[in-house]
Amino acid sequence: MSESGPVKIGKGSPEDPVFVGVGELPSGRYPQRSFIGDLTLVALRALKDAQMAPRDVDTIILIPNLHSFNDQADLIFSRLVEELGLNGHAKASFMVHSGGSTSDNAVRVASGLIASGHARTVLVLQCERWGSANLAEMVTMLSKNGIPGEWELPTGLQFNAIGALITRRYMHASRSSPSDMAAMCVALRQWAQLNPNAMYKGKSLTVEQVLASRMIADPLHAMECPMLADGAAAFVMTSAQNAAKRGIRATVRIAGSGGCVSHYSIGQEADLAVLGWPTAAKRAYEQSAWGPKDADFAEIYDSYAAVTAIAVEGLGLAEGGEGARWFAKNSTPGGKFPCNTNGGLLSAGHTGVGGGMALLIEGVRQLLWRAESERQINGCERCIVGGTGGSYMDAQVLLLERVASGVSA
Repeated sequence: MSESGPVKIGKGSPEDPVFVGVGELPSGRYPQRSFIGDLTLVALRALKDAQMAPRDVDTIILIPNLHSFNDQADLIFSRLVEELGLNGHAKASFMVHSGGSTSDNAVRVASGLIASGHARTVLVLQCERWGSANLAEMVTMLSKNGIPGEWELPTGLQFNAIGALITRRYMHASRSSPSDMAAMCVALRQWAQLNPNAMYKGKSLTVEQVLASRMIADPLHAMECPMLADGAAAFVMTSAQNAAKRGIRATVRIAGSGGCVSHYSIGQEADLAVLGWPTAAKRAYEQSAWGPKDADFAEIYDSYAAVTAIAVEGLGLAEGGEGARWFAKNSTPGGKFPCNTNGGLLSAGHTGVGGGMALLIEGVRQLLWRAESERQINGCERCIVGGTGGSYMDAQVLLLERVASGVSA
């Protein structure tokens, strides 16, 4: 940012880092699949979508898994370079991690490497085996990671409880009913019915079913909590100039980026019904030439419905206090403003740190006009992506837009 204000990057600039391809594997429980096998396969799918081969990649950024330290060690020590046949060719292979907002930050890192000339083409990869991992071990992990050991862990606080605290506070502040919150889950399930990669494709959902499901952490019912899943996702970024030289005519650029880290301990968050979204959104919109009224759709982290309801208000998509009701009314297939068009974490499946990754690549896929016909948003050009990690300690916003003309070589 310059002293006079935000730097506006001209649309179609040759220096623009752009998305050129995405890849994804179905989410769910797939014990027959392997971690490295999934990573390799999803990498090849993303490269094929980008009209590239492994040797076109010079940098790999890895998004960590949470199911196995040994598998993560393989990532840290560059196993994917070898699996993709890039020994001696790759410049770098390393990991980026900020929980559920990792994909947003990986985009920023990849963009910086490309814009500065340190990388030409970056492949970003993620795989999680939550669905097939030992359930007791995953529950233990989710009961400790990111929760202050000095003050909050001794109380029994864990992530469903954090989700419940946020939900209870939001429902009070917005006067939202249990049915309002459940309707958000139903809206997400409608998108999952159209997504062949969704964990809950083929399984319908009603408000009554949500409210009749087992209470997990008051006021959250079982069907309001994300199901742990196996999954894998990847995307490819390069410069607009390189894309044009390769004959790639449709790309996705970053029009704006903003973030706010509001807390570590949930007890230190000033208002659980607001979080960091208004600040992050303001920073992103100031950097771009457009705002919420100019977007065609959004992909926003949704491990719990209230997290997304708070976000759509902070992003300026819904009026204050109307996030849950707005989402249920407007975000569904055929609605005024589609949101989480893959089904989100709550219906596509929670793939750990990859939950945000799946939403990001869905946004890119839609903007490249490569979603399945029944799910594709006709003529979409602009998307808001929102991610958050840990105990919702941050809000990260990316404003993406389609560039169809390419850049002259």
